[in-house]
Parts: sequence; C-alpha cells; structure tokens
Amino acid sequence: MNTNLSENKNIKKPITETLLWRVLRWVPLLLMMIILLGLLAVYFIGGMPRIMAWYLFQFIPPIFGFVFLVVVVLYGLIQKKFNPLMIVTMVLSLISLLPILLLVIKVPYPSSLEKTFPAATVRLPADVPLKVIWGGDNIKNNYHVFVPDQRWAYDLVVEPYLIGSNELSDYGCYGTPVLSPADGYISSVRENEPDMTPGVSSNNTLAPTGNYVSIKMESGTFLVIAHLKPGSILVQEGNTVLEGQQLGECGNSGNTSEPHIHIHHQRQDPAKFPVNFAEGLPLYFRDHDGPVMPIGGVKEEDGKIIVTGDTVMHIGE
Repeated sequence: MNTNLSENKNIKKPITETLLWRVLRWVPLLLMMIILLGLLAVYFIGGMPRIMAWYLFQFIPPIFGFVFLVVVVLYGLIQKKFNPLMIVTMVLSLISLLPILLLVIKVPYPSSLEKTFPAATVRLPADVPLKVIWGGDNIKNNYHVFVPDQRWAYDLVVEPYLIGSNELSDYGCYGTPVLSPADGYISSVRENEPDMTPGVSSNNTLAPTGNYVSIKMESGTFLVIAHLKPGSILVQEGNTVLEGQQLGECGNSGNTSEPHIHIHHQRQDPAKFPVNFAEGLPLYFRDHDGPVMPIGGVKEEDGKIIVTGDTVMHIGE
C-alpha cells in the first residue's frame, strides 16, 4: 500500500492538465482564424476595408505567430516534451510569419482591373511625345502596383531621360506644360515643395507627391498629377478646369529621381486621405496613338537602363 502511494507521488501531472496548456491548446485554432480572416478581408472585401486589411495582414498574423511560437517553444523546453498539438502550433506560428515578407517582396495589391469601378478615360496630360516608364496592370510594367492608391498609376517622361545628370534643364520633361486630362474641379493643390536634385533618388517621404494638383471629376473620383515644378501651378483650389487647360509644368518635386509626370486615379480625396491609404481606380487614355492603357517597363542592357514602355502622343484637338 505504501509502495503504491509512493509511486503515485512520483507520477508527473499530464501536460494537458496545466492551466497554461488549457490556454495554449486553443492557439492553433486562433492562428488559423487570424490567417483565414486576413485572407478573406484582403481578397473578398473591397474599398477602404480591404486597404486596412492589406496593411494589417502584414503585421497582425506575424506578431501573434511570433508570440505564440516563443511561448510554445519555451513551454515545451520547460516541460521537456513536445506533443503533436504543440508541433502543429509551431508550424502554424511559422506560417503566420509569412505575411511580413510582403514588406520586402513586392506583390501587386489584390484589386482586379475588371471588377474595380469606376474607371476613368481621359486625355494625356501633355501635348508632346511621352515615354511610359511605369504603367499597366502588372508588376513587370508598373512598379506602382503594390500600393493601393497608385495601383494603376503612370510615370511619363520626355526625351532625353535617364541620363544621370544633376542638372534639371538637361531633362526633356522639365518645364513641359502639364495639361488637365479632364474637365473638373480643383479639389486640392500643393505648390511650395522645392525641386529635388535629379539623377539620384530623393527619398522624400514627408511630401512624396511634391507639388501636385488634384482634380475632382464628374464621377466624384479624383485625378492626382504630381511632381510639378515649384512656382508653375496656374490653378487654385476651388477653380473649375477644362480638359486641355494648363495646370502647371513638369518638375522634380517630392519623392522622385528625375523630372516626370506622375498621374493616377483614386476614389478618395487626396487632401483627406494620406498617400498609400486610398483606393486606386483604373485609368485609361483616349485621343492618342497608342493603347488605352499604355504599358511601361525597363530592362538593363550592357550596364544601362533601357525603357521598354510605350511612347504615346496626343492627337486630339
């Protein structure tokens, strides 16, 4: 009898009876729910909720996954035992860390060209031949595609470009008249940002659009034309503009490496929603000699960067 009592005292309490384990055994289900809810929000909900989910998905699952992974590993080491449920938890924790890779691996923002409305079809923003450095629906032709508000943005330059010069006047786009692509109402203007030194990336994160004009169209959506030359803007907030009316001149203000015309279409007012936190909308061009959605792209050849994008020219009145 005494022997049995002694043996009973030596029997270790099963791992599943501890209070901590009663909590930890629900971790796999919680992690699966976080991952699935994040994926559902990103791919099946539209508008601003999708944008918030897109950014939160890159942080929330990895944070939970990292915390649970550390707790389970420490718990297993203390208990000197890893049961199958703990191994499943560790595997799911590692899987939940994967979304943080979106910060370094560029993945297109999950918005469908065919299912996103309304689209805008406008004239080109200049009357000179324009080379499309970035434009289109995929990451090969348009490096903007991973940012929600600039999902279908364009960067347009004028010969000569990509020359590496530190002189603004050496670039064909600098000083080119920038025209209103559509009739509308000037919803916001910024005009006090200086030009950056060309030939190098400015990394201007405080005012990435530089000097810009935002036009509210009849659709209630907004065109944003950015990186304008300081002192060149000819319109003010509240003005009504007509298609083809001059807005300003091409410059090199904001987050840019050389003079170019940046244009994109978004649902929300850029004066109220910060850069990267608005819903980008499809943008097409008419009355020119190229495709309605000109594509951009670059490649390296013999140590030089070659622009492979379309060249387009306005041919309307």
